[in-house]
Amino acid sequence: MSNGMTVNEVSKITGLSVRTLQYYDKIGLLSPSGHTEAGYRLYDDTALERLQQIMLFRELEFPLKDIKDIISSPGFDRQKALEQQIELLRLRREHLDDLINFALKIKSTGVNYAMSKNKNDFSAFDTSKLDEYTKRAKEQWGSTAEYREFEEKNKTRSGKDNELLAQKTMELFAEFGAMRDRDPADGEVQTQVKHLQDFFTANFYNCTNEILLGLGKMYAGGGEFTENIDKAGGVGTAEFVNRAIEVYCR
Repeated sequence: MSNGMTVNEVSKITGLSVRTLQYYDKIGLLSPSGHTEAGYRLYDDTALERLQQIMLFRELEFPLKDIKDIISSPGFDRQKALEQQIELLRLRREHLDDLINFALKIKSTGVNYAMSKNKNDFSAFDTSKLDEYTKRAKEQWGSTAEYREFEEKNKTRSGKDNELLAQKTMELFAEFGAMRDRDPADGEVQTQVKHLQDFFTANFYNCTNEILLGLGKMYAGGGEFTENIDKAGGVGTAEFVNRAIEVYCR
């Protein structure tokens, strides 16, 4: 395999050390997409997207084990994570702009003049807005009833148990793939959607229709989920599952 970025290239663009990326691979948090003929790790767009998500949750100060559980969960909302990352970056830029303007003011007028305007004006150093957003974002991921339920169920499972659940999930998508030339409203297709919903409720968290709709959109949204589902059921399976879920939830 020759497509993708090497571990050194990924290290340079992200600021993460090569050793950190190797550790992520070792614990199953971020596996490379393939390897060069010489055995060096390679990362494609899907792997880089997952790394972007990992880096967001690192900023939110989640332990690596929790990050792995969250982004590997069937209910993980990629769009929500990206929106939070954009907002965090925007707030950081705003904070940096304030610091730069404060420093420029001191450079042009002198520290005594700049500070005499307001002796208590250290607002440029205030990170309360950024800290509050970070806190609320973390609470959204770590304190939902679904995530707590997922954590409780996951405590009692071994790595082998999780592998079997992942395998069963892909088997359900393979069954969808065998039906993808049918109308999404077909009775057997709709029964399969019910099986999928019941499977998530039994093994992960209470999969309401609202959550199921979100899952469907995520499946068809491109990236790692779409690729894996289409690999299990054939090209177009992810989009077919999404349409079938939409019919079911109506």
